[in-house]
Formats: sequence, structure tokens, C-alpha cells
Amino acid sequence: MSEKLILIGNGMAGIRTIEEILKKDATRFDITVFGEEPHPNYNRIMLSSVLQGDSTVDDIVLNDYNWYEENQIELLTGDPVIKVDTEKQVVYSQNGVERSYDKLIFATGSNPFMLPLPGADKEGVIAFRNIKDCETMIETSKNYKKAVVIGGGLLGLEAARGLLNLNMHVDVIHIADYLMERQLDDQAGKMLKEELEAQGMTFHLKKNTKEITGKNRVEGIEFTDGTRFDTDLVVMAVGIKPNVALAQESGLTTERAIVVDDFMQTSVQNVYAVGECAQHRGIAYGLVAPLYEQGKVLAAHICSEDKTLEHGYEGSLVYTQLKVSGVNVFSAGQFQDGEQTKAIRVHDEFEGIYKKVVVQDNKVVGAVLFGDTTDSTRLLSMMRKGDDISGMSKVALLPSESGEAPVSPVVAMADDDNICDCNGITKGAICSAITDNGLTSVEQVKQCTTAGRSCGGCKPLIADLLTLATGEELGNTPEPLCGCTTHTHEEVVAEIRELGLTHPREVMNVLGWESDEGCSKCRPAINYYLKMVDPIKNADDPTSRFINERVHANINHNGTFTVVPRMYGGVTNAEQLRKIADVADKYNVPLLKVTGGQRIDLFGVEKEDLPNVWSDLGMRSGSAYAKALRTVKTCVGESFCRFGTQDSIGLGVELEKKFEYINTPHKVKMAVSACPRNCAESGIKDFGVVGVDGGWELYVGGNGGVDLRGGDLFCKVKTKEEIIDTISAFMQYYRENARYLERTSHFVERVGLDHMKQVVLEDVDGRKALIERMDIALSTGKDPWKEIVENEELQREFKQNKAEVLS
Repeated sequence: MSEKLILIGNGMAGIRTIEEILKKDATRFDITVFGEEPHPNYNRIMLSSVLQGDSTVDDIVLNDYNWYEENQIELLTGDPVIKVDTEKQVVYSQNGVERSYDKLIFATGSNPFMLPLPGADKEGVIAFRNIKDCETMIETSKNYKKAVVIGGGLLGLEAARGLLNLNMHVDVIHIADYLMERQLDDQAGKMLKEELEAQGMTFHLKKNTKEITGKNRVEGIEFTDGTRFDTDLVVMAVGIKPNVALAQESGLTTERAIVVDDFMQTSVQNVYAVGECAQHRGIAYGLVAPLYEQGKVLAAHICSEDKTLEHGYEGSLVYTQLKVSGVNVFSAGQFQDGEQTKAIRVHDEFEGIYKKVVVQDNKVVGAVLFGDTTDSTRLLSMMRKGDDISGMSKVALLPSESGEAPVSPVVAMADDDNICDCNGITKGAICSAITDNGLTSVEQVKQCTTAGRSCGGCKPLIADLLTLATGEELGNTPEPLCGCTTHTHEEVVAEIRELGLTHPREVMNVLGWESDEGCSKCRPAINYYLKMVDPIKNADDPTSRFINERVHANINHNGTFTVVPRMYGGVTNAEQLRKIADVADKYNVPLLKVTGGQRIDLFGVEKEDLPNVWSDLGMRSGSAYAKALRTVKTCVGESFCRFGTQDSIGLGVELEKKFEYINTPHKVKMAVSACPRNCAESGIKDFGVVGVDGGWELYVGGNGGVDLRGGDLFCKVKTKEEIIDTISAFMQYYRENARYLERTSHFVERVGLDHMKQVVLEDVDGRKALIERMDIALSTGKDPWKEIVENEELQREFKQNKAEVLS
């Protein structure tokens, strides 16, 4: 008869422990999981990506509901355990569920620390810890514009970046004199501040908060030095504290967290703790890699018959490798200077690079890398192994400083070195999996070994291992389009061209898809490639598009939709504004909002009302839902601005009318600024145009999202016509050669700016051909709103009820 195992907590550490148990003995336990949140297990590390709009909640789910069913695990979400009787070995939930156990694991994680300030209980004062917090910030941004983030650590900076992306003004308050003082030294912290200030964040250091003001909702925040700010939202990101209340009530020994031994056993028999709620040898860890190490040890312990053969948990080397708003950062070990330490420092202010390696007794004991983290894997391995570095040169410690072409660190790594530290997956394990299972993609390696499943920072190393194993040129291992096929994006496009394929199902059938229906990743991609290859002959397949693109409006969480009419260059008039107001009254539109792209969103429109709303507006679709040109943002230009040197509005309107409704691999945004003051944010758009004396500058490959990237200066020209032709050629080459869902920022980095200049600027005949193919594709563009308004057959899909929409 199976033993009964209960897990309290449905987070990353607890579920990883269950995964390790299932690997060792899938039938040993009847497993029940209680979770406080109404979601399956998700990747909390990626919450910032959801907040910043680059991922959805579904994208960050690690184990969906099917996984629990397949492993016969009883999952009770939204139902926290409120009592544990350790004598009878029974747990009791908030919803009245009782379950007995033979083994019990506490994985209750941590709670955000909320400063005990007057006014901290007001509406609009939140933490940044879970999906609900993300949703609250997103909803708040629709009605309010000012936000304050208390805390200049990683979590606070991620929240600030997300709020900036939501078009809020953000002030970051930090008590220390530099940012991320737990992960960086003062020099790196100051460099990070300069970088983030350039992105639009405002910092107030060495600042103590006194009070949060307002009646029911937050209206302002006051400080001990007498200053104050007006604000509509306060996000506290000042740290976490282990969630030990239930453990204390259950009689477990607790200090800062639940005290455990080397096998994660608590002071009570048959009760264990793992993750942020556990304290091992006086330390409570808050990073995912140590928590996964604990889970592996715990799984081995409770599945083992011979306890004398076990190896316990001995603690972890704490390190951080991450990307903060587009800046690569790494720190590990003892990186602050001490009396017994010496340091090697490299500081390049022009390139924004800082490296510091701390040495004691001829061993590397700590490191900080800012801007360039290519040496992080090597340094971490040296710290773990305690390598003697006496006699080593600076270049031996930091190979990136050799001045030679960079070589992937996987080449010099030993088989027992970790590639994926989060999950403890070594180079040898991944190489064996590649060889034994014929793996050919990073996604396949992730599914087979779990490497790259958590933070994803090791995916470039995995790709390099694949190239080494297959003998391809390092870094160039092609990635299959999806799990339904071994064909790459490029191979699918080539086969469509060569075989004259015309429909998604035909592509999947001819190319031997493993799934007859394909999946949500490959069907939209194939549909795009077909239309790109032959825009005249190949018809669009609406069934291969996402819901937003099928109904030409953005779906909201409650099943209603957002209508975004086009306003060329952000320009409108009194007639359009009256129509929008009349529609809002007629259809009870709950929210009108001015967007960062200079348009007006109508939120909360019912699906069945969409065709009538479009008809009454009499305006063209703004493509806010589409993989296409979204907006062309403009400043007022020379007509009204005393600094303007060019007609930015005129060029912006012309660009938007030229390229509206052109399908692209991912969304495309443009901006035109009349002078280098750059009020239209041209520097972080896919195509950014800046007016200068005597002409225009074109910047390409910018991105204002989570992978923040400034655009590269592509060329300087004298006329509007040259700008339009250059964008046309560049965009067509991007359309033909980018992988579906690849932003221009990633495309430019992959193929190289010099290559794009050669193709678009230097190859005159090739440029002309690209422009001609773009014009052919543009000739097929239609306003989908008008098409549906004039066709009763197309309106049938809009008669579904809301339940069908949400499903």
C-alpha cells in the first residue's frame, strides 16, 4: 500500500521536490498538494516578464493541470492548509478538507515584507510577489500615472521596469547609497543606476519613508527628511520573510525560518521543510538553485531504504546571474573587499563594463561582473572547486579580456561542471542526453533534462553544447520550429517555396508533422510563412491565428475586448473624438485610455458588439492585436515646437499609411522625432527616425520591452523618400528572413548590423528587389474592420457567448 505524502505549498521548491521523488519512485506515494494561489505551479522568476508584457501567465506555468493528473497527484488550489495535527498526522485546509499523511513537507515559501508604515494598509499599496500583484499593477496603470517603488534591489528594479513599460512615471526609493547592494559592490551599483536612469527611472537614494498619505487610496508618500511625492501606487519590494506561521502553530522549531537538518527533517518526526521557509545551518536561502538542491536531497532521503548511504545537504555557494532591464549582471561569493582579500578590477566606462575578481589565499572567493558576464561560468567553477590560482594571469582568470574572438566557456568546462545551476544539470548529463536521445534543440534538452527550465540564463550554453555534439559551427545549432517537427523555421520556409505549398495543413502533411493538428506555436508561424512567400496566391487561414488576430481586437481577462482605432501619427480631430465618445456612450464602454502609442483604447467591448462598434466609429483598425505595424509615434515637429528641425508628423503619417496591415514576424513599432531631443522615443523602436539639420537619421532594432535595447544608427539620409525606401527594404528582408515571433531587436543581433547595411544600403539591385516585393505584399493589405462590417458571413464568429470566448 502506498504511503501518503502531503505537500503544503504549490511553488517552485515544493513541486521540484515532488518531481525528484517521482523520478526515484513514481508509485511509492499517494501525493496531495495544497496551494494558496488559484494557479498550477508557475515560474515566479518570470513574473517580471509578465508585468513587462513579454509573457502571459500561461507562458510561465511550469507544471500544468495535466501534469498533476498524469502523475495522479491531488491538487487543491486556492485552499491553504490552516492547521496541522502532528500527533494524529492530519492536515486541515481552509475549505474544510482533511487529509492524513505519512510524510509531510512544508514548502510555504516566503511572504513579502511590508514596511509597518502609517498608511501601509491603504488601497494602492501592494507588494510584487505573485500573479495577483502583477494583475493589480497592470489594472492600476490603466487609470493612474504615478508610481513609487520602495526598494532598489532586484525585485524593485524589475517592478519599476514593468511600470515604465505600462507608461507610468516611476520613482524608486532606496535606503542604501547604491542599488542592489546585496548583489553588487558600490561601483557596479552606481553604473547600474546610470544605465537605468537613461531608461527613464528616477532614483532617490539614502531615503527613509515616514508615511503613506491619502484617504482610502494612496495619494502621496512622505519621508523623514520632510520631502514628499504625489503618487497613485506604492509597490513595496524591500525583501521577504519566511512564511513560518503555520509551522510555529504546529509545534515545529523555528528561528528565522523552519529549522532543518542536512536531510531537511524538521524537529517533528515525518515532517520536512524545503525552500525559502527552511533554515539550514543558520541560513535561509532565497535563490532557486539552493532550493532545488535541497529538494533533490529530500527526495533521495524519503525514498531511500538505507539511510546510511545518503549524502546530506551541506549548503550552497550563493550567486546571482541575471539581466536587469537589459543589463547583464553576475555576482558570487565574497565580492566585497576585506582585510585579507585582493582584487583584480577591469573598468571600461566607454563600454559600460566592470569586472572584479576577489582573491584570498590564492583562491577566487568572489566576483562581480557588470555588462559582460561571459566569464561567470568559469569563475563560479573555480570558486566551487577551490582552484589554486597562484601564477595565473588576469587573462587566465578573465579570458574575455584576451582581445581574441570569444570562445564559448563550455569548451573548457569539465563534465561535472554545472551548465544549469538552477536545476543542477551538468555538462556531462546534457552531453549524454544529447547523444543517447538524439536531441537537436534547446527545447528538447529542456524537456529531457530540465536544464534551462527556470531562469533560462543557461540556454546559450546549452546551444553551444549542441553545436559541439553535432559538429556544427559553435553557436549555430538550428532550433526546430516547435516540438511537432524537427524542421527549422528556415527549412519550413524553403520547403514552402520549393514545393509550392499553400495551406498550413498541407505543410504539416507534406513535411511529416508528428501532430496532425500542429500546435499553437507552429500553426500561426506556418500561416505567416505562407503569406510571406506568396502574398497574392496564398490565402490567410484564420483558424491558425490567435484569438486576438481572429477577431481583430485584444481580449481582456473577463472575455471582453479592447478596440483601438487607428490615428495616423497620433493625430486626431474633433470629428473622430465625437465618434469615439458617442460609441463609448452607446455601448457602455467602461474605460477609455490614451496609450503610449498616442491612440485611444476602448476597453470592455463585448464580442458580439465589435462589428457594430467598428461601423459606428467609421475609423480604420489600429492593428493593436496584430503581428504587424502597430503605431508610428510622433512629436509635434517643426510646425509647433521651437526645437523641431523637421516635419515629424507628416513623415509619421506617411509611414503609417504606407505600412499599415503588412504582416510581420512580430509586432513592429515606429517613431519619428523632429530633433535629437527624441520626444517620440525613437531610440527604442523597431524603426526610429530622428530629424537633424539637413536630413534624417534612421535607427533600427530598438526594443522598449524586458530585453531593453537601444536602436542602432543605420544611416543618415536627406529626404523622406529615402527614409521610406530604406525602411521598406529593411522590413522586407526582416519579413523574409526572421523567424516567426522574432523581434527586430533579436533579428539584428542575430544577423549583424553590418550584414543588414550590406543588404539594404550597399546592394543597389537587391535593395530595389526588396522594395518591389514589399510593394506586392502591401497591395494585398485590407482594413479587416471594414471587411467584416461589409460581410455578414464574416460576422458569424462574433455571435459566440463569453464562455466560448474564454475557452
